[in-house]
Amino acid sequence: MKVFVTRQIPDRGINMLKKKGHEAVVSPHDRVLKKEELIEYLKKDKYDAVLALLTDKIDAGVLDAMKESGVKIIANYAVGFDNIDVKSAGERGIVVTNTPGVLTETVAEHTFSLMLSIAHRIPESDRFTRAGKYHGWEPMMLLGTDVSKKTLGVVGLGRIGSRVAYHAAKGFEMKILYYDPKRSEEFEKEYGAQYRENIDDIFRESDFVSIHVPLLPATRHLVDARRLGLMKKTAYLINTSRGPIVDETALVAALKNKVIRGAALDVYENEPMLSPGLAECENAILTPHTASATEETRQAMGELAAKNIIEVLEGRTPPNLVKI
Repeated sequence: MKVFVTRQIPDRGINMLKKKGHEAVVSPHDRVLKKEELIEYLKKDKYDAVLALLTDKIDAGVLDAMKESGVKIIANYAVGFDNIDVKSAGERGIVVTNTPGVLTETVAEHTFSLMLSIAHRIPESDRFTRAGKYHGWEPMMLLGTDVSKKTLGVVGLGRIGSRVAYHAAKGFEMKILYYDPKRSEEFEKEYGAQYRENIDDIFRESDFVSIHVPLLPATRHLVDARRLGLMKKTAYLINTSRGPIVDETALVAALKNKVIRGAALDVYENEPMLSPGLAECENAILTPHTASATEETRQAMGELAAKNIIEVLEGRTPPNLVKI
């Protein structure tokens, strides 16, 4: 059968499809396809599956082209799937899958790296040194903040949020607070964590707030000017989930006005664009949506996406079916 891959990905997933006898047609453009381009590819030939990226916006128009092409499954090369109109896909009989689990450790590591880096002002210190401003040790130069034994507030207790808490509690003896729609007494027992029924309390009490919720209508701008105003002036915000969860304009104002001490972001409200003023904030670390960017993880994501496709094309239920 024929699979359209919307952009070049690491080779293991592609090779899995080929070993099963499927033809993998990879877009020749190493960039995000425009909606019109994706529809054009789908109309040019018949495809049984599409391996899509988080940057592919798959709405009703694209789904109509997929239905006409014969697509049975969209295998999203990501944990999130807010780029796909899942309900409309289901109405057209098209299965949607994602790649959870395989990137948990990597994203948790990146999240904790951001936390350490913003607290210890590492990127700022690197720029300072490269600019030739370092003229010798000084007792008051580039003072940062300790992470050990501070309070971490985890918003969203999924796989990644739980793993970040693991590193914080086990490695840095941090006090863990968390908010999630579902309380977990097992998690509390394991990490000495404390549940907060009111999410605002997480922002009030934490030295570091780490965001790990999916992008839903209810979570868009979850972190707004009001909640940023609840945070300690010495606190930091970390976001490796989805950009629109944070009101970026409000965050820029909070950083510039020292409402909070700093922020570290891997995702942005209008990717790849940054809100005006964000790039100029010295008290912010900005990485280009690379929290899962290790060779091991990106290969594993490709393998899992391919496995989902193979299962569907062979008439079985895929392991990572996205349910409406």
